Amino acid sequence: MRSKTNGGFLISQIKQVSGRIFERLLARAGVDAFNGAQGRILYVLWQQDGIPIAELAKKTGLAKTTLTSMLDRMEAAGLLSRIADKADRRQIRISLTKQARTLQGEYDALSGRMSEIFYADMTDDEIGTFENTLRRILRNLEESEI
Repeated sequence: MRSKTNGGFLISQIKQVSGRIFERLLARAGVDAFNGAQGRILYVLWQQDGIPIAELAKKTGLAKTTLTSMLDRMEAAGLLSRIADKADRRQIRISLTKQARTLQGEYDALSGRMSEIFYADMTDDEIGTFENTLRRILRNLEESEI
């Protein structure tokens, strides 16, 4: 039997603290078009625009109900639009607006600053090992979710 572990608790703490820091960086940079949580949605869409809501929920790790209300606010703010899939009108795809595309540079700069803070004093090997371990944990959790 394993001794007491704190991985899940530490991950939760890291998520909370990093979220506060990112919100502070957004405020200092004068970015008010989106918040940190909305930034996750934008990030996924900058990688692959026009994806179905279910896929967006999976890639962001957000529950569909949470995601739907966030998408409502982002659509009202002019950051994205919902478009019926041409092949299957029952499926809705989420697409970025021109306005949202112009925000990627600011987001990337702030994200780079977050990475500097996150990985301060870590070697490339340590970062690689850490990220590989996180991927394994995520895979384990996803397999248990099925």
